[in-house]
Amino acid sequence: MAKETRKRKADHIKISLNRKVQARTATTGFEDIYFIHKTLPEINKQEIDLSTTFLGHKFSAPIIAGAITGGTLGATKINATIAEVIEKLGLGMGVGSQRAALEEEKLEKTFAITRKKAPTVFLIANIGGAQLVNGYGIKEVRKAVEMIDADAIAIHLNPLQEASQPEGQTNFKGVLEKIAELAKELDKPIIVKETGAGIAAEEAKKLESAGVRAIDISGVGGTSFAAVEYYRAKKQKDNYQHRLGEVFWDWGIPTAISIAEVSETVNIPVIASGGIRDGVDVAKALALGASLTSLSHPILQAAVTGVKATESMFSLLIEELRNAMFLVGAASVEHLRKAPLVVMGKTLEWLRNRGFNFEKFATRGRS
Repeated sequence: MAKETRKRKADHIKISLNRKVQARTATTGFEDIYFIHKTLPEINKQEIDLSTTFLGHKFSAPIIAGAITGGTLGATKINATIAEVIEKLGLGMGVGSQRAALEEEKLEKTFAITRKKAPTVFLIANIGGAQLVNGYGIKEVRKAVEMIDADAIAIHLNPLQEASQPEGQTNFKGVLEKIAELAKELDKPIIVKETGAGIAAEEAKKLESAGVRAIDISGVGGTSFAAVEYYRAKKQKDNYQHRLGEVFWDWGIPTAISIAEVSETVNIPVIASGGIRDGVDVAKALALGASLTSLSHPILQAAVTGVKATESMFSLLIEELRNAMFLVGAASVEHLRKAPLVVMGKTLEWLRNRGFNFEKFATRGRS
C-alpha cells in the first residue's frame, strides 16, 4: 500500500505539471464580481497595511501556499523551496496529504523539510477525511502534526477525487462524526478543506457545529482532481474511471459562490482557494468574506523552477493585491472586507436562488 501511495503522489505532481488539469468550461465566478473604482482613493499606496491575523497567527499578507505535495522523494525539493520563500515573506503554508509518510516512515522528511526551512511561519498539516473513516484516528493525526510541528491540521475532503480515482476510497460514512471527535481530542485547530469542488452553506454549518476552527472552501475554477485522475485512469486503461473523470471534470461549486455561501453562514474564518490566479482574485475573495487566500497550482509551477521564481510569483501577487486595495481606497485588509462589490451574472443568480442577498454588497460604505 505504501508503494502505491508514493507512486500516486508522484503521478499527481507529474500530471499537474504536464497535463491540462484546470477546469474546462467551469469558472471561479470571480468574473461576475466587480469592485467600485475610487478615483479619489485618499490613501497612500505605499502605506497600505496588508497584514492580517488568522487563528492567532500574524501574516504579512492574507496569502498562503495551499496543500501541494509530499510523500514522494521528489517532493522534498518542492516543499523546501516553497517553505524558504514563505519564511522570508512571512506568509503561511499547507503541505499535501501526509498519508504516504504515515505508511512509510522514510518519507517523513519530504514533509519535515517545511518546518526546517520555515521555523516561524504558520504550517498546516494534512490528512484525508476518507482515511479517518477507514482506520485512522487521533494517533495518526497527532503524528501528522508532530511531523512538521504544525500550527493546525487540515482534514481534506475529496469525494470527487476518490470517486474518480482508480483505487479511490469512497466510504465517507461517519466522516463528520470523526471530525467532531478529533476536534474535541486534538490540541491544535482543525481546518476542513475541500479539494476543488467547493463547500456549500449547509455543510459549512455542520462543520462549524462539529468544532472545526476554519474552512477552506477550495471551489471550482482551478485544478480539477477529477481531471488528474482522468489521466491516471487513462494510463491504466481503466475505461470506467477514465469516463468518470471526464464527465465530472467541472463538477462542483464555483469558488466565488462557495466563499459567499460559507462566509455568510458561519462565524469561523474562511480560506478561499480554487483558481485564484492574481491579486485581483485575492482582493475579491477577501471582499466576499474570506480571511485568507490560498494558491497551489501556480506555486507548484514556480517551485519546480526554484526559489527565485517562487519568490517573484508571491511578490507580484502581493503587489497586485496592494494595487487593487489602492484603487478601492482600502488602507488595510479590514477596510477591503468592507469595500462595495457588485455581484452579477450567474453568480448573483445562484446566490439569489439559494436565498442570499448580495445586492446589499453594492452599497457597502455608502454614506
